[in-house]
Amino acid sequence: MHDKQKVVAPIVERFLGLRLEVTTGVDTDAFGTFSRDIERTGSQLDAARAKIEAAFERMPDLKIGLASEGSFGPHPYIPFCPVEREIVVLVDRTSDLELVGHHATLDTNFAHVVVNDIAAGLEFAERVGFPDHGVIVMGCRDGQPVPDLTLIKDAATRDDLASALHEVIAKAGAAFVETDMRAYRNPRRMRAIKRATIDLARRASSPCPGCGRPGYAVTERLPGLPCSWCGEPTLLTKANVQSCVGCGWRVERAVEAVAADPAHCGECNP
Repeated sequence: MHDKQKVVAPIVERFLGLRLEVTTGVDTDAFGTFSRDIERTGSQLDAARAKIEAAFERMPDLKIGLASEGSFGPHPYIPFCPVEREIVVLVDRTSDLELVGHHATLDTNFAHVVVNDIAAGLEFAERVGFPDHGVIVMGCRDGQPVPDLTLIKDAATRDDLASALHEVIAKAGAAFVETDMRAYRNPRRMRAIKRATIDLARRASSPCPGCGRPGYAVTERLPGLPCSWCGEPTLLTKANVQSCVGCGWRVERAVEAVAADPAHCGECNP
C-alpha cells in the first residue's frame, strides 16, 4: 500500500533472485496504523507475519512471501531520543524457512507537537521537512491525540495543511500534529527499510556452519565492555552472538575493543 517495493524489489531481485510482485486487495492498515486509528495487536514480527499470511490467502499458488513492518519509540538508553526499528521478513512455506532482516536507526524525524493556531502547525511542518515528509493532523484532548475526533492524513501542500489545521482546531480547540511515518510519505523511513532489506539479503547468503540453513547471523549483542579506568561493565557491547534458529548452533565472539572509553561508564561519567 505504501510503495515499499521501490526500495525492496531491486535488492531481492539482485541478491535473492526473486521477482517481487505487490499483492493487491490486502489492506495492510488492518494490522495497525501509526496514526492510532487502528491499534496494532501483537508484536512487530507478528504484524509482518500476518501481512504475509494475508498475501498467501490472496495468492495461494505462491510459495514465498515478503513483508515489512516498522516501529518507533524512545531509545532504551537515551529516552529523549526516538529510535526507528525496521524489519523485513521473508517466508518460504515450501521449506518452512523464515528470515528476518533488521535495521535500527536514530536518523528519524519521528516527532509531534500540540498547537492551537495555524502558524505554529505550519512552523512545525516546515521544521520536519514538509511536504517531502508528510504530516498528519488529528484531534487533541488534554494534550493527547484523539484520532476518533478527527484525522487528516494526506495534506500535500502548505494550503492543504493550513486548511486541515483550521478544520481540526475549529472542531477540537487544538490539533495534534505529527510526522507521517507511512513509508511513501517519509523518505527517511524508506532508507531504513532499504537497510533492513540489505540485512535480509546478507542473512539469506549466510549458511549455518552446523546445518547449512540460511540465516546464520548476529542475533544478540552482549553488553558489559569494561571501563578502561575503573573496570566496571558499561552498556557497550563486549561480544556478539551468532546463532542458527534451525539447529541451535551458537557462537559467541568478543569484540575487538578490550575496554570502553570512560565517557560511556556510569561510574566514571554518571
